[in-house]
Amino acid sequence: MTGEYQHNLDAKGRLSIPARLREELGEQFYVTLSIDRCLSAYSGESWRAFSEKVNAMPYVRQRKMRPLFAYAARCELDSQGRILLPQNLRDYAGLRKNVTVVGCNNHAEFWDSEAWEEVNRLETTPENIASVMEELEF
Repeated sequence: MTGEYQHNLDAKGRLSIPARLREELGEQFYVTLSIDRCLSAYSGESWRAFSEKVNAMPYVRQRKMRPLFAYAARCELDSQGRILLPQNLRDYAGLRKNVTVVGCNNHAEFWDSEAWEEVNRLETTPENIASVMEELEF
């Protein structure tokens, strides 16, 4: 998944999913916590692969994954291409009104737009891009 998109949460907590990402996420997908103060959205296929990896872990390691499953929401697109984000997920990511949706390889991220601007400013430097390219051996 790729791209950066600006959207707004409506008064009911619904978020429009960009058409390009809808195709990759599917009609039904999963949204959960992320390492950063944002949310991650995974297609059903990616979520199953993630769940299988967790199932293969020893129980003690699986327990560390508990928050990701406890907060996970299965989201379905409505007829207007929106999903309802549960309040606990909106609170975790600080989503109030302006949301930036970011494609991030195998998932999408939902960011408070101000928080995204700060992260984007820090990550989008020539030095960081060079470091990433070096890691990828480009």
